[in-house]
Amino acid sequence: MTVAAAPDDTPLDADPSAIDFARFVKSGDEGVSSLTLVVDGIHCGACVARIERALGRVAGVVSARVNLTTRRLHLAWRGDPSRAAELAAVVTRLGFRPAPYDPGRVDAAAERRERDLLRALAVAGFAAGNVMLLSVSVWAGDASGMGVATRELLHWVSALIALPAIVYAGRPFFHSALAALKGGHANMDLPISLAVTLAAGMSLYQTIGGGGDTYFDSAITLLFFLLIGRYLDSRARGKARAAAEHLLALGARAVTVLDGDGVAVTIAPEAVIPGMTALVTVGERIAVDGRVVDGVSDVDGGLITGESVPVAVGPGEQVFAGTLNLTAPLRLEVTAAGEDTLLAEIVALMEAAEQGRARYVDLASRIARLYVPVVHALATVTFLGWLLFMDASWQGALITAIAVLIVTCPCALALAVPVVQVIAGGRLFRAGILLKSATALERLAAVDTVVFDKTGTLTEGVPALLPTDTLDDDALALAASLAAASRHPLARALIRAAPPVAAAERVREEPGQGLELATGRGPIRLGNRRWCGVSDQGDDGGDGPELLLARPGHDPVRFVFRDRPRADAALVVAALKARGLRVGLLSGDRAGVVAAVAAAVGIESWHAEHGPAEKCARLAELAATGRRVVMIDDGLNDAPALAAAAASMSPAAAADISQTAADVVFQGRRLAPVVETLDTARRADRLVKQNFGLALVYNAITVPLAIAGLVTPLIAAVAMSASSLAVTGNALRLGRRRRRSNERVVHQ
Repeated sequence: MTVAAAPDDTPLDADPSAIDFARFVKSGDEGVSSLTLVVDGIHCGACVARIERALGRVAGVVSARVNLTTRRLHLAWRGDPSRAAELAAVVTRLGFRPAPYDPGRVDAAAERRERDLLRALAVAGFAAGNVMLLSVSVWAGDASGMGVATRELLHWVSALIALPAIVYAGRPFFHSALAALKGGHANMDLPISLAVTLAAGMSLYQTIGGGGDTYFDSAITLLFFLLIGRYLDSRARGKARAAAEHLLALGARAVTVLDGDGVAVTIAPEAVIPGMTALVTVGERIAVDGRVVDGVSDVDGGLITGESVPVAVGPGEQVFAGTLNLTAPLRLEVTAAGEDTLLAEIVALMEAAEQGRARYVDLASRIARLYVPVVHALATVTFLGWLLFMDASWQGALITAIAVLIVTCPCALALAVPVVQVIAGGRLFRAGILLKSATALERLAAVDTVVFDKTGTLTEGVPALLPTDTLDDDALALAASLAAASRHPLARALIRAAPPVAAAERVREEPGQGLELATGRGPIRLGNRRWCGVSDQGDDGGDGPELLLARPGHDPVRFVFRDRPRADAALVVAALKARGLRVGLLSGDRAGVVAAVAAAVGIESWHAEHGPAEKCARLAELAATGRRVVMIDDGLNDAPALAAAAASMSPAAAADISQTAADVVFQGRRLAPVVETLDTARRADRLVKQNFGLALVYNAITVPLAIAGLVTPLIAAVAMSASSLAVTGNALRLGRRRRRSNERVVHQ
């Protein structure tokens, strides 16, 4: 992948027509270019649907996904990367403001927007307090016989205070509504702008005509409460999207490298290329992926692995961007920088999961699309109904219609799902768990059966070859040359035990069976007994996992390994059973080995000698009986089994994250993340359903009351803001819940 460097001084709020979007395009495989934008002006699911539909109609566009919570748009298209400006212009014509995504500038722009909202909120609050005092004087004066001239004077003073404040404080809503109208559509800020403008305009008309009914206090106080909701919503969204943006910001820092003369120079991460030598001081966060060439230190890799204990590293060890060097300086040979680091890859996977379309997100988006036509129709019908059938004045009918415009805002419904998804993803990431699928949480919440693989999943996956007096050095070297073609844990252990050998060429791997090298004398095979044609008679497999080497003209050679269960495997199995889940074990190993591991961790239902096809068949049997299965497997050589399950999880080393086919990847040497993931998925599912319930109950109660004239515009503004905050606050409970240690999790 190649990435064009972006100029650091590009302002996020620059005129889109002046931005060179092509500089931010990533060129991928098969001629597909991609670009991530942050889009200002997105407030609801209807905005998301409008952008995606417009871009989807452009020729060559492969995908266009908008994340409502983070307001990020991910574009992919075939053809010339210079089309980025054309695609950004499509978004601009819709009334939104696109800009290249950069975590540092996004944070700065978000802070500026929040400051602007806070200023507008202060102005609206100051004006609302003063106008309300004047209104109290008018109400009290009417009761005590205030003169007409005095009342009109107070109305004019209220107008002089309220109207400039409305013009200033209402800009966030007015600008958004005007931009939408210029793009030929309406958004949720249009009814709000109409409501505030109509209330203020009607009050000014009454003041000019000497009428007694003015609503300056309602208009500015309405704006005050709307701004409170918008500001708090902005803060809540910021918390929800903080995980991925914080990660990218950690990687976006200067790197100290040695030039050709051995002089240390500081350069930007995007200027670093593999092969350079980087220096990392004590207390510095590593900004590149690299291999230690000099120095011994402790590195805090919790950001990447979720592990709380620092890891000692020395020459030859791999370190990753985003980790923290704790105890001594290190010199690294750079292996990846910028967008090619593991940190950037993890963030890309997180964003891909967030940008996907889960079932609940689609439902909320479809409902939100109906918002503008339905709410305008309701407001119009309400106005005409009160005017024609309820003998109300046009002012009273208009005030009732204004309340309907405000109270029907779909913010709560639009936020019901995406906020929960983003918070759940961030929480899991902080525990060293990475979601790779947008629908993973929904599917995990529904599972009732957990099936484990054995090697590398229930066990530590780092088996050691047991030495024997009869072990043939030549056979070991030959087996190691074949094993170099496989990533299976036993193959890796065989390589570690053998002296350095060259990898054999043209080795074929049969998943779940073993390796084969064709020779003139016949095939040489390394794998299980069945693959090597060796009978199980007389051997129950109880002494550990094994590999056999079968050569033409030689007796089979047996390599025996010792692979211990993970330290918390038994506790995790017990915790899963306590949650009402069935637990099983499927393994390609021999019955004796599988039985021993199953007994050690407390699994009663196990099946041995199952290759990928047998595992898929077994999972299909479980599905046919109505079981919803999550498969826990290492994912490197059992991808078919992972795909056959309703959901899948995989333990993986950092370098293997993108290679596993699982929906969820967790790191570290413990299995407790399985429990954490399932608990989080179930809780997220409950919160989504609660949020839908809150949003629907709010509309079911407030809309009829508003149409009946029992809700004033002021109360409508409070109710609308409160509903959005209730939904967001309910979702944030998932993020505020502190993650327990792995031991406490599995004991729950």
